[in-house]
Amino acid sequence: MKIKSQKDFWSGLMFLAVGIAFAWGATNYTVGEGARMGPGYFPLVLGVLLTLIGMFIVFEALVVETEDGERIGAFAWKPLFFIIFSNLVFGVLLAGLPKLGIPAMGLIIAIYALTFIASMAGEEHNNKQVAVLATVLAIGSYLAFILLLKLQFPVWPSFISG
Repeated sequence: MKIKSQKDFWSGLMFLAVGIAFAWGATNYTVGEGARMGPGYFPLVLGVLLTLIGMFIVFEALVVETEDGERIGAFAWKPLFFIIFSNLVFGVLLAGLPKLGIPAMGLIIAIYALTFIASMAGEEHNNKQVAVLATVLAIGSYLAFILLLKLQFPVWPSFISG
């Protein structure tokens, strides 16, 4: 059988792998039933759904004809690096690393750092647009997580808030 869309085929296999991993991992927890869900219920259902989606995508990649076979291009190292790095910096700035002497800088600074670093993954970088986006994300995160959900983590650096 010939692969007619490489992009769909490999993304379908990725869905299959992640779905099977979630479903398998969920078997370590009590699953329960629909009326009394256990901690393994949601990961199991999510895993089964991802697996089904993956099977559908792989099937479609083998059956539906595409114009050029939708070849997979070169690996995008720059976006991968900046997205992963921005998340690592976010975690370090949010909570700090006491063993290395790095203090927690809080939610607001972590969101600004995350947004500016992640924006470097794209081809274009407009500091004004990124600043507006970071401000909207910071305000929205503060409203959602601090005011509405009342989560307890630092909003500002300890040397500012005390």
